[in-house]
Amino acid sequence: MDFLLSVIGFAVDLGNVWRFPYICYQNGGGAFLIPYALMALFGGVPLFYMELALGQFHRTGAIPIWKRICPIFKGIGFAICIIGLYVSFYYNTIIAWALYYFYSSFSGTLPWASCDNPWNTPDCTNYFGRSNVTWTNFSRSPAEEFYTRKVLEIQKSRGLYDVGGIHWQLLLCLFLIFTIVYFSLWKGVKTSGKVVWVTATLPYVVLLVLLVRGVTLPGAWRGVVFYLCPDWGKLLSTAVWVDAAAQIFFSLGPGFGVLLALASYNHFHNNCYRDALVTSAVNCLTSFLSGFVIFTVLGYMAEMRDVEVEDVARDKGPSLLFITYPEAIANMVGSTFFAILFFLMMITLGLDSTFGGLEAVITAVMDEYPQVLAGRRELFVLGLITVCFLGSLSTLTYGGAYVVKLLEEFGAGCSILAVVLLETIAVSWFYGIQRFSHDLKAMLGFPPGLFWKVCWVAISPALLAVSLDPN
Repeated sequence: MDFLLSVIGFAVDLGNVWRFPYICYQNGGGAFLIPYALMALFGGVPLFYMELALGQFHRTGAIPIWKRICPIFKGIGFAICIIGLYVSFYYNTIIAWALYYFYSSFSGTLPWASCDNPWNTPDCTNYFGRSNVTWTNFSRSPAEEFYTRKVLEIQKSRGLYDVGGIHWQLLLCLFLIFTIVYFSLWKGVKTSGKVVWVTATLPYVVLLVLLVRGVTLPGAWRGVVFYLCPDWGKLLSTAVWVDAAAQIFFSLGPGFGVLLALASYNHFHNNCYRDALVTSAVNCLTSFLSGFVIFTVLGYMAEMRDVEVEDVARDKGPSLLFITYPEAIANMVGSTFFAILFFLMMITLGLDSTFGGLEAVITAVMDEYPQVLAGRRELFVLGLITVCFLGSLSTLTYGGAYVVKLLEEFGAGCSILAVVLLETIAVSWFYGIQRFSHDLKAMLGFPPGLFWKVCWVAISPALLAVSLDPN
């Protein structure tokens, strides 16, 4: 159960809350579920299964495992660790933003609910539900100004070329985040496996509470209709299928080395086939559920503003999590309670993925250099956390949002898809599909069916190749 919760906690992250709902409505609403399901069936789940099986059979991390599969591909293991470091440099900063919001939520009136604060400008316009307020191209909502001018203080930066000094309050938040991560990982999966009992289950409780609150809001049905209304014509666009493939690969997370690392601690005869199906299904269903949580609130906002849902749902990414949704919460009854719940959910979702990402690096390096690191896990984890903290300092500057965008776009992005493609080719074509099938039979007592073999050899690599070059 520790293993299942760890894998679910890693796979279900902040992207499930904002990226899937946005991509779904952007690419045909309910019609998008067809390419999404097909890409999951023929691409995401087979690769998820493959990584769990590799980790469990060889019982080692992402670097030394290639000595047993195909040594010439050992660079894949190092690439996985480097990508893991890049991701840790910016991903934990997003959690620190959520922690800042969480702390700020403990007040009678949420600080992003009005324009009467020191950080607000004359352009701040609180127009939510007010018909007598004029909105212009220069207007900014209180939630937007709180995010940009108070949390990020981006006005003190002139861009990526001049990011300015460090925001000390975010520095404290990030230090606290990395402290939690260190004491969750320093003893190994025995400690992190217990922590995920809270961090992996709490988001589901919060999602259900927010869903119940969302469907009771006026105009919620408008958001649901907009979210799921099928546009069948979109299915004729290649870009929709590419988006579906990219979403399922990033969502399930093969290629980050996490599945290899976590599965390497399993018993040899553990049923990883069942685990792959269960955790993949939970991940996809969570994405679908998150869409209802987000779009019921966006429908409510559209109703209150007397605009179309499309005008409210235009933004994605951090702006959806830190501007649009908080703005809606600020105008609900019981706003403080729901703000605390929402940002607590974001923190736990982020921590789960951080545990998995760093455990992949820790397991890979310690298994590669056991003669140096054996018995020194606590010191190694401390050194790794220190490197990640120092690497994150640039994202804590006044222009840190630009650095986060840079790392998010180029630190992982296509590189992780390339790693998964090479990994699939190495296992299926060089190590050999028959040898891999024999390994699975030794573990599970039965070989993989024809469907899985065809996906590993041909279909999944083809989908990855297309995702790498959408043009």
